[in-house]
Amino acid sequence: MSRILMILTSHDQLGDTDRRTGFWLEEFAAPYYVFRDAGHDITLASPKGGRPPVDPTSTLPQMQTDSTRRFEADDAAKAALTTSTPLSEVDVSQFDAVFYPGGHGPLWDLVEDPTSQQIILDSGAAGRPLGLVCHAPGVLHAIKKQDGTSFITDRSVTGFTNGEEEAAGLTDIVPFLVEDSLKEAGARYSKGPDGDSYVVTDGTLVTGQNPASSADAARRLLDLLTH
Repeated sequence: MSRILMILTSHDQLGDTDRRTGFWLEEFAAPYYVFRDAGHDITLASPKGGRPPVDPTSTLPQMQTDSTRRFEADDAAKAALTTSTPLSEVDVSQFDAVFYPGGHGPLWDLVEDPTSQQIILDSGAAGRPLGLVCHAPGVLHAIKKQDGTSFITDRSVTGFTNGEEEAAGLTDIVPFLVEDSLKEAGARYSKGPDGDSYVVTDGTLVTGQNPASSADAARRLLDLLTH
């Protein structure tokens, strides 16, 4: 059994609008059950601790999947989500892998969170498998290594595409576009068709493009843990 740290956003405000955001339910639920069904121990964490906000759009009936329906019927999982550990209390050395679900929230808080950035840097240095899906890969563009270079320069990654953000109608609301930010940071960005599962692995770094990639990204992370 491995110990997996899942890091969720604490940010619930969608830019300057009166709309709410947070983490995307499918991007949490699908990996959560991939990890749990494989027998691994999961710890949930977020910058503020407590219950991370879920993006209300991701709870709409048309957005539901087998994983989200399973979560809604899982009292133990819902209870665990209400008591996430504050990031400041996390010792990442106690974990075998780290996974970041997306949603728009991370674009505001996790991208600038120093503890999250250090967890990512430490995981990269230790060869600890690190997975991020959808908007979460966008946090990578702001991370600098000790020598001042970008954490993702010349790394192969994917993340939510400009086209997918346009389809969501949020291009002018988000603080930055994930695809553009990764390219500008010097990453080798690639993508599949909008809406389809697409996962990229570069060493111990796993990135998934969108909600449809969540379970596949989690499975790729487990592959790194077992090989």
